[in-house]
Amino acid sequence: MSEASWVLTAGFLFLLLLGVPIVFAIGISSVVAFWLLNIDVVVLAQRVIAGTQSFPLLAIPGFILAGDLMSAGGLSSKLMQVADRMVRHISGGLGMVSVLSSMFFACLTGSAPATTATVGSIMIPEMEKRGYTKRFASALAVSVGPLGQIIPPSIPFIVWGVIAEQSITKLFLSGVVPGVLDGIAYMCVCYILAKRVGIARMPRATFREFLRAVYEGKWALVAPVIILGGIYGGIFTPTEASVVGVAYGLVAGLFIYRGIKFQDLAALFLRSMRTTAVVMFIISVASAFGWLLAYEQVPDKIVSMLVSVSENKIVILLLLNLTLLVIGAVMDNLAAMIILGGLLMKLGSHLGLDPIQLGPIIVINFAVGMETPPLGYSLFVGSAISGLSIEEIAKGMLPFFLVDVGMLMLVTFVPWATLWLPNLIVG
Repeated sequence: MSEASWVLTAGFLFLLLLGVPIVFAIGISSVVAFWLLNIDVVVLAQRVIAGTQSFPLLAIPGFILAGDLMSAGGLSSKLMQVADRMVRHISGGLGMVSVLSSMFFACLTGSAPATTATVGSIMIPEMEKRGYTKRFASALAVSVGPLGQIIPPSIPFIVWGVIAEQSITKLFLSGVVPGVLDGIAYMCVCYILAKRVGIARMPRATFREFLRAVYEGKWALVAPVIILGGIYGGIFTPTEASVVGVAYGLVAGLFIYRGIKFQDLAALFLRSMRTTAVVMFIISVASAFGWLLAYEQVPDKIVSMLVSVSENKIVILLLLNLTLLVIGAVMDNLAAMIILGGLLMKLGSHLGLDPIQLGPIIVINFAVGMETPPLGYSLFVGSAISGLSIEEIAKGMLPFFLVDVGMLMLVTFVPWATLWLPNLIVG
């Protein structure tokens, strides 16, 4: 490999090991590589700007703001009430409430840390009161957070759609079956563990209580129907859907549930702008890095190396999943997706994978990385909320991690799990 290739691979990893923040490690490696290749630094600026010049990426700030508005506006608490009335009477019911709430909230935010923060801040103390250990409650909150990455609308699916030039609507649909199955499996874990340790069941909600929760939460329940139904029905694009979500969140938060006051809007907008700035900064710098990797033909060399290990498709797919899991545990998932985009597309093409199937494989791997030491964002959020150490929470996450690995094997080796719904609805 050339000197520039070594800087982009070994040099980049060395900076990460030194503890340099990932976006700066990407930027430093890119600048040095441009200098070694004697490419005008103006090209670097052009690639950074070009990385954000895509219409579908406009959905990211929209969904971030919509999620913040709906969370602050009281929609998330109404969703939790509905989930509580549905399953609280079953063994492990309160854990199942956390899972269902996360699945509902995932339809509003598309963010793993946001889902963990919203659900965990409410459910961890409540579960502890009901006899669950803080470790289990925290591990569950951290594990269900990444459902926000899988169940649409999903920010990583938007980014992959831009990279792979695939339909974002199809990619959203490809995450529905894995996300729902993952949630059901989590609820089964809650049931088994609650039975084993003898957690007392809560009283069954009466039908009247359930109907009251549904009535009070009707505006929260209809939000995913409007946003996702509009996308899948061809009424508006994912980018337009994000704007609809913002408008809906404003109206519901200000005038229906009244969880937001007009004086709160400036702080909410500022918080969303900060989150968006971080995300777009990572995307733009990683785009320049990814362009350099393609320029140096690094993806082709890595694909050739992987194929040389084995010609067996199953072995290569297992290696791919293992590699993505490790990368997801130490890198920001959006940056990793953009940096490795060319490599993953080439490898997927070599293996004959549909890009729509490849998307969930990548997204779920990186979603698991969000809950895995040492750098899982959701893990840090769970630790901050619960006060437990990352190591303590990680010990309680083993059953949920095994569920995630099982889901990865399903989406990797059973194409139906990710392709059936997109092909049925979009064709």
